[in-house]
Amino acid sequence: MIMLVGPVGAGKTSLINAIHNDCRKAEKTSSICFTDGAIDTPGEYAQMPRFYSALAVTATSAKLVLMIQDATDRRITLPPGFAAMFPRPVVGVVTKIDAPGADQENARLRLLQAGIQEPFFYVSAHTGAGLEKLTEYLARKEV
Repeated sequence: MIMLVGPVGAGKTSLINAIHNDCRKAEKTSSICFTDGAIDTPGEYAQMPRFYSALAVTATSAKLVLMIQDATDRRITLPPGFAAMFPRPVVGVVTKIDAPGADQENARLRLLQAGIQEPFFYVSAHTGAGLEKLTEYLARKEV
């Protein structure tokens, strides 16, 4: 099982849908959702410290945490060292790589600041770019 964590609008639900070849339009996640081998978390949980304990506890149900960063978002939305709070390995995923104004390097730097080390994956839930590498990695990790 994987857990996706990231700020509001980063593309967590869209990524889950793309991984599962689900064409439904993503809707706002308002609570932690366990679905099809994935844990989808509301973006507010990553942006409000009072929810950090809920994320840390929920991560114990996952084998791997995917920390998501939108390539079009230039803001610092995840605190420095954020990845260290998780009791599971954390992997960085940059989403929306095909969107106008996408800056993959800036997104990678944001994930590095949050404490993510290699590997990083660069994906588009819209076009499917990069999804094959990510799904192969997840299969190798048996999640």
